Amino acid sequence: MPRLSEVIAALDALWPPSRAEQWDAVGTVCGDPDAEVSRVLFAVDPVQDIVDEAVKLGADLVVTHHPLYLRGTTTVEAGTFKGRVVHTLIKNDIALHVAHTNADTADPGVSDALAGALDLRITGPLVPDPTDPGGRRGLGRICELDHPETLRAFAARAAARLPRTAQGIRVAGDPEALVRTVAVSGGSGDSLFDQVRAAGVDVFLTADLRHHPVSEARERSPLALVDAAHWATEWPWCEQAAAQLDAISERHGWGLRTHVSRTVTDPWTAHAPSDVPSSPSSISGAPN
Repeated sequence: MPRLSEVIAALDALWPPSRAEQWDAVGTVCGDPDAEVSRVLFAVDPVQDIVDEAVKLGADLVVTHHPLYLRGTTTVEAGTFKGRVVHTLIKNDIALHVAHTNADTADPGVSDALAGALDLRITGPLVPDPTDPGGRRGLGRICELDHPETLRAFAARAAARLPRTAQGIRVAGDPEALVRTVAVSGGSGDSLFDQVRAAGVDVFLTADLRHHPVSEARERSPLALVDAAHWATEWPWCEQAAAQLDAISERHGWGLRTHVSRTVTDPWTAHAPSDVPSSPSSISGAPN
């Protein structure tokens, strides 16, 4: 059975902390380096529901994509919700490790998992990492469909293949336009419009798209936009990451048991749809 320090070394080899953005907070939040690890839980968010799940599961390590303390803190007092997370972890001898922007740009990374969930063929990174001589690392991915399909059908594909959330899938563009090439970026992606336009793709699938950037993007080009829930676009990475650790465990004979949380930690909990307009441009029938 490996020690925590050995497992963390393996995770850091997959997602080197040095490749995280300077503003990011990645790495091990809590845990005893000499403690033994037998069970690992992967999740997107280090929230109380996930920590409680780890306790019930008997996990020794939780690996999340999002940081617990992105902007730092002066207290871990248990009366605060993040402090309660820390107290629960330590009381139950559970370590917490974060791979965020270092996992976004990895090969494979968050957007590889997103493209895989959508059954897209990856042709390269959207924003290549200049330090990667192989040209495979970087932010986002440029992809192709095996066969062209309408934007309406592509939206339905995303709704069916990504985890179900209250938001569902939002679309900007002509639903009958043909889609052949796609850019994807897990998490918030409206800072990447310039790179997406330069890539010349038909549609950009990401999350957290805001009114003004979308309005301006639609005025500037025919690029179609598909907006999914932030959590839903990053959850596929958890399965990919668990599989990567499984392979490492098998290679070293560690016998680790990995689990992927199915708990939906997207903060939006309900969706009250507006009346569907009776215009040809409305997309109806696509699952939410």
